[in-house]
Amino acid sequence: MKKITVLLADDHTVVRQGLRSLLLAEPDIEVVGEAENGRQAVQMAMQLTPDVVIMDIAMPELNGLEATRQIISERIATKVLILSSYSDDEYVHQLTEAGAAGYLIKQTAANDLIKAIREAYKGNAFFSPAISKRLLDYYREVFLNGKPMKKQGVQLTSRELEVLQLVAEGHVNKQIAASLCLSIKTVEKHRQQVMNKLNIHDVAGLTRYAIARGVIESTPRLA
Repeated sequence: MKKITVLLADDHTVVRQGLRSLLLAEPDIEVVGEAENGRQAVQMAMQLTPDVVIMDIAMPELNGLEATRQIISERIATKVLILSSYSDDEYVHQLTEAGAAGYLIKQTAANDLIKAIREAYKGNAFFSPAISKRLLDYYREVFLNGKPMKKQGVQLTSRELEVLQLVAEGHVNKQIAASLCLSIKTVEKHRQQVMNKLNIHDVAGLTRYAIARGVIESTPRLA
């Protein structure tokens, strides 16, 4: 029997260990790799092409939303399941639009995760019950009651979002250039484009924007 291959992406070692132990008990599921940040998750997804990636949202270097977008854009068969502490509607809508196959809340996911993996592997969507209800209510209003869809704000490119996250995390241009394998001049150009699009021209302002949009967290996480 072919096993469903899974890649775990979470910056908490203890969370990855817990997920690995949970999945180890399932005869039809195999964990093929672990990533501790979004950038590593994208790289490993390209290398391993797992059937399913279990993706956290708030990760250093590259957050789960942008990592999901990049994996989906590669048009490989890999499905992405979000497993997060955040249940805000904005996150759910953004990740659904990015192509995630499902969204589960960490606090209630233990019973649902195995089923979600199997459903994603079959090409189906799976959401935690509370999220599923809110999505249903939202789209019912959109299509039946004429409620306008939310208009998206300023659109940043994938590269600009990467630069924004690294700037907000306190990296200087030289470090960003090394991390993204770009020239310093190119990083400066992207940084200026981000500032121009957002009309924010200082690092503190960019950091506040990144926190408000969920690109980075407002408080440091425990390892």
